[in-house]
Amino acid sequence: MLRSTGKHSFTKSTVIFSLVCLLGIALTVDIFWASRSSSSSVYSSIASNVAREKSRIVVVPKAAEDTHSEERVDDKAQTTRVPERLLSATFADIPAPELEWEQMPSAPVPRLDGSAVQIKDLLYVFSGYGTLDYVHSHVDIYNFTDNTWSGRLEAPKDMANSHLGVATDGRYVFIVAGQSGPQCRTPPTSNTFVLDTETNTWERFAPLPAPRYAPATQIWKGRLHVMGGSKENRHTPGTDHWSIAVKDGKAIEKEWRNETPIPRGGPHRACVAVGDKLYVIGGQEGDFMPKPGSPNYKCSRRHEVVYGDVYMLDGEMKWSVLAPMPKPNSHIECSWMILVGEVFRFHLDTKQWSVIGRLPYRVKTTLAAFWDGWMYFTSGQRDRGPDNPQPKKVVGEMWRTKLKL
Repeated sequence: MLRSTGKHSFTKSTVIFSLVCLLGIALTVDIFWASRSSSSSVYSSIASNVAREKSRIVVVPKAAEDTHSEERVDDKAQTTRVPERLLSATFADIPAPELEWEQMPSAPVPRLDGSAVQIKDLLYVFSGYGTLDYVHSHVDIYNFTDNTWSGRLEAPKDMANSHLGVATDGRYVFIVAGQSGPQCRTPPTSNTFVLDTETNTWERFAPLPAPRYAPATQIWKGRLHVMGGSKENRHTPGTDHWSIAVKDGKAIEKEWRNETPIPRGGPHRACVAVGDKLYVIGGQEGDFMPKPGSPNYKCSRRHEVVYGDVYMLDGEMKWSVLAPMPKPNSHIECSWMILVGEVFRFHLDTKQWSVIGRLPYRVKTTLAAFWDGWMYFTSGQRDRGPDNPQPKKVVGEMWRTKLKL
């Protein structure tokens, strides 16, 4: 979802999405909701039914066994055993203009399921998998002014390594919950931390009421909002929505507040705040789970559903269902998801989507930013080639293109 707090941020009339393997610049699913009051339950059920009728959905069935090579690290989107007919709705190319891409300095390490935020001319890239058996526990910093990777910070030892919820107010970066360790470690953590980007120091923050994987996270109207994600088993979607008031990187309330549950649960979705509206985009229900009896939590595929739902929360804390994405997508919390190659634009005035270009290749869980008219993306898991959208190598490459919006 291209999020920028600097002078070169997007206008309030558009939001850009690069669909790769569900990473949202600011581009898979289970079913049932967390317990709540009867009125909230009725509301959520209605909204979810509407969304299911309007949204395009890709179902990825459970495979009997699923082994992950280092080359395919955490291949949550698709496997070679999934019939091609199930992938066509997501991977079929949409006609789009060609964009001129320039390759920039690669990140210090390759990343899958990493996270990122942009603060002015700096891109902070957090943790993620290096391979399925190795996770990063540091932050790399890219400077858009001189186009160099110019900094590195070590993360707190008990901060999660992947599936993070991340948000910033322009100085402080909030790192919420997530998964510690490689493979499909369980349970997730409820630990939350704050990074002060002016002093490069970390502080603990109020832990979530419950652990979550990859919740939608955003600062909106003076409050840190955390929505959805996967529950403790890494697979069951949560619809919980919590918020807490924040100021100068600290909580100014003692407890998280329960808010109107999100209509549809699940992890790996984009979230952006514009004015008095909060948008939550794409995502999935279901995810890999630890293989039963595995002493090192090796991953086992489960039934997943990838969707293109778009929800809008207004100032009265009411959810609305908007036009779905052109393709179902997840793993887009920091940029865009499912190894697809288009760049999408969401018009905030008309609430409609358009396709404005194509990436140099399909890529999953890439991390994106926008500075001085340039759109950048880095890292993720790329495809096997123009004619084969299946995921292959985890990369640290960075690319940019000039956008005329």
